[in-house]
Order: sequence, then C-alpha cells, then structure tokens
Amino acid sequence: MSTPSDLVFFTTLMKAGSLSAAAREFDVTPSAASKWLQQLEERLGVRLANRTTRRISLTSEGEVYLTEGRRILAEIEELDQTITSTRAAPKGLLRINASLGFGRTYIAPAISLFARKYPELEVQLLLTDRPMNLADDAIDIAIRFGEPPDTRVIARKVANNRRRIFASPIYLKAHGTPETPHDLTQHNCLILRQDDAAYGVWRFSKGRQSESVKVRGAMSSNDGEVVLNWALDGHGILMRAEWDAARYLRSGRLVVLLGDYDLPPADIYAVYSQKQNLAAKVRVFNEFLTEHFRNPAGETTATGSW
Repeated sequence: MSTPSDLVFFTTLMKAGSLSAAAREFDVTPSAASKWLQQLEERLGVRLANRTTRRISLTSEGEVYLTEGRRILAEIEELDQTITSTRAAPKGLLRINASLGFGRTYIAPAISLFARKYPELEVQLLLTDRPMNLADDAIDIAIRFGEPPDTRVIARKVANNRRRIFASPIYLKAHGTPETPHDLTQHNCLILRQDDAAYGVWRFSKGRQSESVKVRGAMSSNDGEVVLNWALDGHGILMRAEWDAARYLRSGRLVVLLGDYDLPPADIYAVYSQKQNLAAKVRVFNEFLTEHFRNPAGETTATGSW
C-alpha cells in the first residue's frame, strides 16, 4: 500500500527527471532513492518507471500512478488548508453572487460594513438576473430566495422573508380593496415574469386550506423593480417579497392586502458548496450576514420581521 510519502517521492522523481536529481531533492544518496523506487514497485507488484543512466521514463502503470498520485496529494493539501482555515483569520478572495435588486439594496450595503470588519479579505459582488453556478462560475457563496433543491450544496437560512400582496392607496381608492384571493380575478394585477414558475398563478393558504388564483393584468415585466414602480404609480396589485416593499410600507406608499393569507415563502439563504463549508471566509460572512439581517442598520422592516 502506498503512503503519502511514496506519492511525494514518485511525483518529485518524475518532476526531477532522474534518480540522482530526486536524491538531491530528498538529501539522500542515489542508491537510497533507487532502493525507495524498487521497494515501492515491489509493494505494488508493477513496474512504474524505466531507468537509464541519464533519465527515467514512465510505464503505462506509472502514468496512472503519477496522475492519481498528484490528485490525491492535491486533495490532501486542500483538506489541510480547509481545516486550518477554520481557526485562521479570513483572507483571500471572496466571490459572492446575488440577484440584481436584492443585491443592490441589501447585500451591497452589508458588504460595505463587512469589508471594514475584515480588511484582509478581497470581496467581489456579482449581481445577475439568474443564479450563477457555484462550481462553473467559481462562486464561493450565493444569496438566494428559497432553499435550493440541489442536495449537493449547503443552504443556510440567514433571514426569514415572506411574500405578500401589495397595492398603493391610489389604486385602492379607484378600484376598491379585495377581501379574498378570488377577488383578485376582478382586479388589474401586475405580473412578474421570472424563473420558471407559472406566470400569473398566485398561491394562497390559510390554515389547512389552499387556493391558486390565476390573475391577469395589462402590464407585466421580467424586472421586479419595474413592476414595483408600476404598483407605486397605482397601476395595479403586486405580489412581492417583504424586503422589496418594506420602505414603501413604512412611508405608506404601499398597503398590505389579504394579510391573513400566507403565500409561498421567499426566505433568504446563503448557498455554498460542500468543500466551502469550513472555509473561514465563508463562515464569517454567513455569521455576519445573519446578524446583519437580524437587525439591519439598527432597524427592522415595516412588519417587524424578516
């Protein structure tokens, strides 16, 4: 059975190109290096390298052993760094992905405070209209609404966040206030066309009862801020997350409708890969963001919770 020291020896040998050069790397005699290689081959029962007086070359078995050996050593090094990082101060580059509206309004100000607390970290905030792939896009942590279905990633809830129905007093004065979800079919609803969900289907629940309502309206968009501004202008009724409407609820420009009904939650999650679970930079950002959302800038949302 090979040991990590065997793997280090063999990868060093092939990089050095000869037994004598490898011997100098390990500060041993060439005969000792030759004996090490011989004993390794005897344990494995295969020949790993062809030797000449001047150079050494791989056999087919040796090529496999070298490739896999390098991979194993890299994983050991990554494991060591991961474990060490749990006790070390966070350093290096932290790449964060968030949606456009939420990223601008909430994540960017949070990162401003976070950067002051951890000046040795370099932070990149990447705002997109759709979630980025953690592995393919080299993202350390993504901020998303709702727990992702992919069990290969870790999702930590950093804040509660409800979807609600809103309208401006301007609209309600002109068109009246719906009392039940079904009443929405008689109103102009502003439809947000995002993700792959069924457009214009709003799902309500109250106790054990649930109801899906197909709403309609003359105006729709794939941009949440656009639809929100239309609601503020009095064009119709909107379904949106609390974080998006909080400041307008405080000012009275929007009103919550059907408040005794629940809609599918839009809780805020920090999502990251399994290998980032123990990384200090990810851990401290998670902890900071959770505390920040618990009391952002010393305030709460209009409803008193996230």
